[in-house]
Amino acid sequence: MHPTSVMSPAIGADLAVGTNVRHLRQVLLWPLRLMPVPRVGIAGGAHRTPWQVLRELGDASPWREQVDEYTGDAARFHERHYNEFVSFLPVVQRFLYGEGRSRHNPAGHSGDARDADAPMRIFRRHDVASVRVVARLGDAPLTLAVVHVDLYFFFDVDVVLLNVELGADNLPLAQAQEQLYRFGRGYPAGWDAAGHPLHSMASVEWLDAQSGVMAASDAQDRAAYMSHVCEHRAPRIAAHWAFMLRPLVADHSDEPGVLRYRQIEYYRMPLMAYLALDDPRALTRSDFVRLGLVTGAGGSDIDASESASVASSASASASASSPASMSGGPALPYAEDHLADFEQRYCYDRFWANAGAAPNTRYLCSGHALIVIGDARSEFYGCGQRGVLAQFRHQHFLLFLIAHFQKAALLMTSDRLVEALKNLDVGETSSVRRFKRAIRASFEGFLRFTHRYWFHDVSEQAQVRALFHLCTRHLGLDPLYAEVKERVADMNSYLDADSLRRQANTVVRLTVVTILGLIGTVTTGFLGMNLLAEAEAPWDRKLLIFVVTFVITSVLTFYTMGKSKGLSDFLDALSNERLSVWMKVKALAAVWRRGEE
Repeated sequence: MHPTSVMSPAIGADLAVGTNVRHLRQVLLWPLRLMPVPRVGIAGGAHRTPWQVLRELGDASPWREQVDEYTGDAARFHERHYNEFVSFLPVVQRFLYGEGRSRHNPAGHSGDARDADAPMRIFRRHDVASVRVVARLGDAPLTLAVVHVDLYFFFDVDVVLLNVELGADNLPLAQAQEQLYRFGRGYPAGWDAAGHPLHSMASVEWLDAQSGVMAASDAQDRAAYMSHVCEHRAPRIAAHWAFMLRPLVADHSDEPGVLRYRQIEYYRMPLMAYLALDDPRALTRSDFVRLGLVTGAGGSDIDASESASVASSASASASASSPASMSGGPALPYAEDHLADFEQRYCYDRFWANAGAAPNTRYLCSGHALIVIGDARSEFYGCGQRGVLAQFRHQHFLLFLIAHFQKAALLMTSDRLVEALKNLDVGETSSVRRFKRAIRASFEGFLRFTHRYWFHDVSEQAQVRALFHLCTRHLGLDPLYAEVKERVADMNSYLDADSLRRQANTVVRLTVVTILGLIGTVTTGFLGMNLLAEAEAPWDRKLLIFVVTFVITSVLTFYTMGKSKGLSDFLDALSNERLSVWMKVKALAAVWRRGEE
C-alpha cells in the first residue's frame, strides 16, 4: 500500500516538518439499532433473527457468515488467536467465543444449532477492496486498503455494529490526522457558504479489486439531506455508508427491506487507530492532543458544537510553562485550561519509555477513540502475530467493541422505554396491553443483558484491564447503566403496582357480591326449605324454572358487580359506628345517585 497524497498548505502549516506515518490502521465501529424483523409471510408467524434473514438472502446479499478460527481447524488457528483468547476472563470468553463449537455443533447440524452457540454472530463482505478519499476539494485523492468489513450481531439485543478496518503506508501526519477526523461520519454535519460539506470527506469512493467504483459519497447534495430531515425528522445516511450496509436499510428511508436500522449514537463513528512513526518522541503536545481527541490537523474546520472551548488563539493564552509553549510547537486545538489534565485523563503511558520490547509506545483513549502510537523501527511494535499490531487488531479491538456494544445496548433499551410510553393511550385497552408487553419485554431483555453482557472487568492483564476501564470511564457506562436500570425498575414497579391495584379492586367486588349473595343463599336455603315444590314436575317445566332462575341470578350478580364500588362504600359506612342511621341510608342512596351522575 503506497497511497499518493498531497498535503494542503493550510493543514501542513502547523505541523512538525518531516513527520510521517509509516503505517496507519484505522478501525471504525458504528453501533446501530436494529428494528424488529416483521413476521409477515413467515410460516406460523415464527420469529427470525436478523442473521437468519441475512443467511436466507443468499446471493442477493454480499454478506457471508464468518466462521471464526475457534472451530478446531488448526490450520487457521494462529498464535495471535490464542493470545487473544487467553487475554480475557472466562465469562468474557463465553460471550466472545461460545462454548466450543466443534464439540456442540458437529458437521451436518443445521444453522439453528449454530445459533445456540456464541452470543455474537459475525458476517463479512469481500467485494470492497479499497477506498479512495479526498479530504478537501483540490487535494489529491488518497487510496486506502480495506482490510475487512464486518457486521456484528448479538443474541437478545437489537444492536448491530458495522466494523471497517483500513490500512495505508507512508502518510504525512497531517493527512493521517485528517483521515481520522473526517472519514468516519454517517452524514455531513453541515455545509459552508459554497455548499461544501463541513468536517467530512469531500469525496469517498468504495472500489472493487479492479479499482472500479462501487459507490460514491453524496455529501455535496445538500438539498437531499435537508429535505429528508424536514420530511422524516431523521438524518439521511450518506450514500456510501448506505451502500456498505445493504441489504440493511435505514428505517426512515423509502427503500424496501426487511432488515432496518436506526441511528443510536452520535453521527461520528467510534474509531481506533494504529500509527507507526519513525520517532514518536518528535511529536509535539499539540500533535498528541489532536490525535487523542481526533480534532484533525492544524487548520481543520473544527466544529464548535462537537467540542467545548475551541479557540484558534489557545496557545497565546496558555501559560509559559506549558509544553507547547516551551517547545515553540504548534497551537493547541483548544484552550490550555481545558487541556491542563490531558495526560492524566487520556494517556496510558506505561510503555512511554526508551526501553522494553516496544519502546516509546503511547495509548490515547477518549472513549470515542482509542489511538496507539509507537516506533516504526521496533520489530515488536509492527509485528502482526505477537506484537503491538496484533494486540491492537485483536485484544484492544475486542475491549473497544465490548465497551461500545454495552453503551449501544443501554441506549437502545432507553429508546424502547420512551417509545412504549409514547404509544401508550390509557383510554384504549389494546394500547395498555401492548404497553405492558413492551415494558415486560424490556425488563426481561435488560436482565438478560445484565447477566450475559455486562462486565466491569474483562481481563486480569494489566494493560487490557487499564484500557477497558479508561474507555468505559470516558463513555460513562456505569452512570448510564444505573440510569437505565432505574428507569426499567420504575416501569416494572409501576406495572406491579397497577397489577396489585387491579387485584385489590377485584377482591373488593367479589367481596361485595359474596356478601349480598350470602343473604339470598341463607334465605332460600334456610332449613333446606323449598319455596316451590317442583321436584316431581316434568323435565321441561324444571328446565324453564332453571333458565329463569339462572337469568335472574346472573342479572343480579352482574348488576351487583357494576355497583360494587358504591356498594363497597356503603358497606364501609354501614360498619362505621360513628355514623348515624340517616347517614348510612344516604350512603345507600348514593349507590344509585353516583351511577346517574
